[in-house]
Amino acid sequence: MSDPAPAADPYATVPTFWDRHTEWVAAGVVFALTIFLALISFPPFKMPEAAYAMLVPGIFWAYTRPRFKFYAWTMIAAQAVAWTLILGWLHNVTWLGLILLGPIVGAWIGLWYLAAWWTMPRMIGRPTLVRLAALLGLAGLWVLIEWTRTWFLGGFPWLPLAASQWQRASILQVASYTGAYGISFVLVAVNLGFAAYAHRLFREGETGLRKRSQEFFLAMFLLLVCLCIHAQEAFNRLRYTAPLARVAFVQPDIPQEVKWDPAKGPGIMKVLQETTLTAAASRPDVILWPEATTPWAVRGDDNTRAFAEDLARRSKVPLLIGSVAVENPHTPQEQWFNGSFVIDPLVGLQTTYYAKRHLVPFGEYVPLRPVLGWLSKFVPIGDDFARGADSSPLVVPLRGGALAFGPLICYEDIYPQLARASTLAGADVLLVQTNNGWFGEGGAAYQHAANSVLRAVETRRPVLRDGNGGWSGWIDEFGSIRATLVNDAGTIYFRGTKTYNLSRDIRWIGRMSFYVEHGDWFVAVSAVLALLGFALLKPNAELEP
Repeated sequence: MSDPAPAADPYATVPTFWDRHTEWVAAGVVFALTIFLALISFPPFKMPEAAYAMLVPGIFWAYTRPRFKFYAWTMIAAQAVAWTLILGWLHNVTWLGLILLGPIVGAWIGLWYLAAWWTMPRMIGRPTLVRLAALLGLAGLWVLIEWTRTWFLGGFPWLPLAASQWQRASILQVASYTGAYGISFVLVAVNLGFAAYAHRLFREGETGLRKRSQEFFLAMFLLLVCLCIHAQEAFNRLRYTAPLARVAFVQPDIPQEVKWDPAKGPGIMKVLQETTLTAAASRPDVILWPEATTPWAVRGDDNTRAFAEDLARRSKVPLLIGSVAVENPHTPQEQWFNGSFVIDPLVGLQTTYYAKRHLVPFGEYVPLRPVLGWLSKFVPIGDDFARGADSSPLVVPLRGGALAFGPLICYEDIYPQLARASTLAGADVLLVQTNNGWFGEGGAAYQHAANSVLRAVETRRPVLRDGNGGWSGWIDEFGSIRATLVNDAGTIYFRGTKTYNLSRDIRWIGRMSFYVEHGDWFVAVSAVLALLGFALLKPNAELEP
């Protein structure tokens, strides 16, 4: 006869829902908060302060030693979803591209959390210097991941963490020394500092002065360094301001679906004529057009060239236009270049022009064409474009002098190396000529402009942006947005023209910033910090999963 089952203990505590599902509830909260904070940190949202906390949920959770695979899948999935939403404007071009690119970018960034999972528990109870080294190491690792985005799989460094602060010039100035990577480094350090302080207060049970978090104090020190650089650069700035030029921006706002339709060509030329003559009436020193504005090549099509030269003569000022050059036409050596051209009112089209150096895959060329040639249907304009190699600026004659413009076409301004090369080559100002008509009226134009702000601070050169339908405007050497083209309704998306009197800081005329002179030295420093931080956290058997 079997023994009777033991009676239930009437005093036993019944597990709560939280007790039974703690891990899943924690994952759900972290997942949702990570997506939300990442999304609102970047434009078009105006909450850049969220970037100081967007990593905190995942970091704090890592302290609790969740299962590795569970944590990894949660954080990588959160980043994949967040970046699919951030890049949501891409659906105007291709849903397939959005579904592929968003998760890839998100997962690549999400790899950082795997290091955070390994590091955070091992920081508990360690000496102060070890914990601080680990914090700097994780911030350095973030920089390395952002740097790889400039070249991995062709490169797509769209919206580094630093871009979240594009309207907060007070933290941006360190970029003139470190590049935008320094801003990202400080933001990550602040996130780590907040998470460390929260863990010390709520989970380590410390009392009195022991509640202090040295990690938090280090993060605040780094932030203070940025603010001190800003104060130094801003001091007496007005004393050094001098006129630069009177510049007219033309936004033709040509819909993408008609841009390359030959039947629509005459209508496009009429729009360009009307908006340019309107701009000329404001008596500017130069008139800017956006990327690939003319329906036919200004260099290679005699009628288009004659049209542009006649328009410059009638305007009585130079035109700096985006168009196409066809070299060696009707021969086996024929090449097409997406370029920037100067049309002088006296001598016509200048022989030298700028050719785009970084082409858009599947937009301007098909990578690995022998293998992926069947994808050529995604290329909107004929065959592959050729890649330019010269970063020399375009010298535009102005009233009483000349100005060297460093063109950056389309999304070239998201690559710091290209802006740096243009500045080293002698550019007085950087000019972004772009066609954001591909992406509708969502967040793409604002996100793109955020990258331009970083290039201005890095190079200490004013950046002028002329978009097909917006965002167009003027950013000064310190990343302050001095002018944005909007219509009477307050929107950046419109057809029209605006003219502004530009100025510049004479302290930076002909002078190179530390970043321009020395390049990505901070990336190397970040690599050393990452290796040192992880080396000091020697494996502890008690902490191994």
